[in-house]
Parts: sequence; structure tokens; C-alpha cells
Amino acid sequence: MTKLVVMGVAGCGKSSLGQALAAARARPYIEGDAHHSAASIAKMRGGTALTDADRSGWLARLGQMLAAQADGTVLACSALKKAYRDQLRQANAGLGFVFLDISRDLSLERVAARGDAHLFPVSLVDSQFAALESPVGEAGVLRVDAGLPPEQQLSLVLAWLQAQEGAQQ
Repeated sequence: MTKLVVMGVAGCGKSSLGQALAAARARPYIEGDAHHSAASIAKMRGGTALTDADRSGWLARLGQMLAAQADGTVLACSALKKAYRDQLRQANAGLGFVFLDISRDLSLERVAARGDAHLFPVSLVDSQFAALESPVGEAGVLRVDAGLPPEQQLSLVLAWLQAQEGAQQ
């Protein structure tokens, strides 16, 4: 798998793991949150959850960005619903997903610790859990406990990717 999405609800560590994976695999990194429309950013900062319609254009942009990276990339993107993941898969055959699975309490704690430095407020955490359709059981998905130390998360994903690539040969 040369193209990988690190996914999950707010506070799970998508950006941190995504950046570490991109560095470890010498691949470009795409921060999904950096590509939201100005209107979507304003909605989130104002405490309003995004709708499927809000996310549609964003997911299309991210799918195009992934497709443009012929040699692979790592994307950090919530990809909460199966339809969102399928939209990304349609633009990128063989796309893999790392699902950072986190408890509501730990998510709330981490998002609160970020304060105003991030566009996503604590008040929206529950909406993320409400929207989440677990990808466990979907092809090309690895579930990783978001409570594990970052080094252990990275090791698990790298071992999984190596096994996936070995199986394709």
C-alpha cells in the first residue's frame, strides 16, 4: 500500500501518526483539515458540525490530491463514514486505512488540551462519535488503539504495511 489514510474522530492523533508515517516511509503528507473550505472552518469554529454536503467537496479534493501522488502519500482525514471512505477509495484503488480507535473520554481530554489552537472545539466531539461508522472489518483497514504510545502505533502500522506489501509480491 503506497497510499494510506490515517482516520478517526477528533483527538485520536491522526496528524501526529500521519506525519510520523510519512517521514518513516519518505512519502508526502497531506493534512486533511488544511483543505476544508472557509465556510466549513467557520462552521466548526462556531460549534456547528459539518454535514455530508459540507464534506462532499472536501473529500473530492482529498481524493484528487491522493490520486496525484503516484508514488504514494499519507493523508490524515477523519473519514468517519463508510461512504466517505468509499469516495476516497473510488479515486484511489488499493487505498489503505489506519483507524485510530479512541474512547470518548480520551478524545474529550485531548481536544480540550488543544484549546483554541485547533479549529475543532470540544463541543463537537460527540457529533464525531455519532457520525462514526467503524471501518473494522472493511478490506485494507488496520485498527490501532489511539491510547498506545506514538512509537508503538508507528511500529504496528509499519509492520502491517510490510506484511501487506509482502503479500502482494
